[in-house]
Amino acid sequence: MTVAAFWLRSPGAGELRPATLPEPGPDDVLVRAMYSGVSRGTETLVFRGEVPASQHTAMRAPHQEGDFPGPVKYGYLSVGVVERGPAALLGRTVFCLYPHQSAYVVPASAVTVVPDGVPARRAVLAGTVETAVNALWDSPPLLGDRVTVVGAGMVGCCVAALAARVPGVSVELVDLNPARAAVAAAVGAVFAAPERAARERDLVFHASASAAGLALSLDLLRAEGTVTELSWYGDRAVTVPLGAAFHSRRLGIRASQVGTVSPARRDRTFGDRLALALRLLRDPAFDALLTGQSPLARLPDVLAGLADGTLDDLCHVITYGGE
Repeated sequence: MTVAAFWLRSPGAGELRPATLPEPGPDDVLVRAMYSGVSRGTETLVFRGEVPASQHTAMRAPHQEGDFPGPVKYGYLSVGVVERGPAALLGRTVFCLYPHQSAYVVPASAVTVVPDGVPARRAVLAGTVETAVNALWDSPPLLGDRVTVVGAGMVGCCVAALAARVPGVSVELVDLNPARAAVAAAVGAVFAAPERAARERDLVFHASASAAGLALSLDLLRAEGTVTELSWYGDRAVTVPLGAAFHSRRLGIRASQVGTVSPARRDRTFGDRLALALRLLRDPAFDALLTGQSPLARLPDVLAGLADGTLDDLCHVITYGGE
């Protein structure tokens, strides 16, 4: 079977290429893609060729082909239907950490069934919600906490959505783009421009991937508070303001990254965490993050637009089968 796959030929230049699928083995599944999501922050870094050489191995996606900076087949938010495989999976809608490709063969263990009540299109957010789950395991809000998320991208909006569902927690979502106010309202957060952001916050999650956003995050904390850093900066150097009140207020910065299960939940597996993320996607509020849609043939142009800023979508959904 010959199918279509998206490849980054070289930084800034994407194309569709034919791919020949192997015959599925007894423990494999053949998945026909329905939707895939563009993980805007990471995939635009890859598209621009900004993955540092020191991170080429760490940044590999589970089913990536090729190497950075290119040619490389990259992506990890795919939802499709199992057309061949074990009887328990036949006809089921599944999520897989697979690049943008119209069909693929993977081990059955590589797919997770999308639960009832989660539309296939919304399920492309599973990988991003999983990142947000890990962030809240790393820095869980307590009852009555005042939480701020700086950066209303895919990850920031998912963190805000989950934190806002903790009883008694108030969430403010801070971003330069006033258009993100509607998304903030949909996920249960209050929107604020940076200059109007509330101070003395119990928890601050930073997801803007900018030095200015990190500086603001530190400025918003109460004394002895900690910023949970979710941004990934590629090969860019970032200035961190460790002067002023950083020491006198005993502030902190900690990293949270989805590649490792939070130490607070070491008894959970990657599969447990992904299954939880998919269950959480029963909430229709997450549809507010799906702000664009294009067929696979348009993906080279979509990624170019996201990379240069002419396209301002949160999660751009790629469709298969002529949708």
